[in-house]
Amino acid sequence: MIGLGTLINTASIVLGGILGLLFGRFLKERFQESLTVACGISVLFIGIAGAMEGMLSIADGKLGSGQTLSVVLCLTLGAVVGEAINIEARFERFGEWLKRKTGNAKDKNFVNGFVTASLTVCIGAMAIVGAIQDGINKDWSILATKAILDFIIIIVMTCSLGKGCMFSAIPVFILEGTMTLLAFLIKPLMTEAALESLSLVGSILIFCVGLNLVWGKKVRVANLLPSIVFAVAVSFLPFSF
Repeated sequence: MIGLGTLINTASIVLGGILGLLFGRFLKERFQESLTVACGISVLFIGIAGAMEGMLSIADGKLGSGQTLSVVLCLTLGAVVGEAINIEARFERFGEWLKRKTGNAKDKNFVNGFVTASLTVCIGAMAIVGAIQDGINKDWSILATKAILDFIIIIVMTCSLGKGCMFSAIPVFILEGTMTLLAFLIKPLMTEAALESLSLVGSILIFCVGLNLVWGKKVRVANLLPSIVFAVAVSFLPFSF
């Protein structure tokens, strides 16, 4: 069944959110604050690990680095486009709309939880590669693996940031569902180099999400999302830098 992976991933986020709400009710505020920091630190290292995997290499027994200029270019261009569109504000407006429509108008953390969780579970190569595999080969194994990871992440996030995290299932469903439907058109663009570049820049954005969780909102991560598009585009250049 085409699209099964998207349904599994979406369901895992909703279930994780429900469990997070149940556990979160029994936690005092200081526990929730500690959970937020712990979750942020975990996300930071997930981002660091992905970024280092893409930038570091070993040749002749020596550690080297690369892709520095590529990262700078993608993030810079992505920031310019993202700020021009102001994706962060659109995310927040959608979160505010969801908050009203779901009867959570008094929940001060709803929008922050929704935006933070959405960025955490949407950014990354697994969502795109998994959706393409699901759409072309009916192979939902990658999205099933991602569903397990998202399930755990959303439980912890919901305990600390509230029920807004559970609604990150909506952008995940839209993103992965769209990718699955457009799989035949997208697949030629997702070369090995493109996926490596996408994973590298995506990992840096995930790091920024963790940074915001630990130290408060410092980076408008949603406004950096166009960097992922530039990461794919850069991979098709006839030279590397």
